[in-house]
Amino acid sequence: MSSPTPILSGLRQRCGQCGSGKLFSGYLKLNPACPACDRDMRAADTADGPAFFVGFGVLVLLAPFLFLLPMSSLPIAMKALAFVALCAAIIGLCVLLLPVAKAVLLNLQLHHDAEQASFGARDDLAD
Repeated sequence: MSSPTPILSGLRQRCGQCGSGKLFSGYLKLNPACPACDRDMRAADTADGPAFFVGFGVLVLLAPFLFLLPMSSLPIAMKALAFVALCAAIIGLCVLLLPVAKAVLLNLQLHHDAEQASFGARDDLAD
């Protein structure tokens, strides 16, 4: 059996190694290890990456409506209602997509053994 891809496993919010263990014990709280294969999940840290990508993507899709809404010929009450619905859609999409983005980025980091960048002097560049 081949190992699952990190992206497909992340979309399902499952472990990128075994494909069956749940990544999260809560909304965004990671399990310390995979319940199925005991893979250590503490080795990767997604930091603010998922929030940036989700926020940027959702606003790219929905921000034009924020600009077009004030220029519409709707009555003010309908504009206010549309604005509230648009804000609810933005918040709802962000809340829905944030765990998925975190799972994908975490699986990619673990799959590629990503680690903290270091910018110190390196011996192999001294030549």
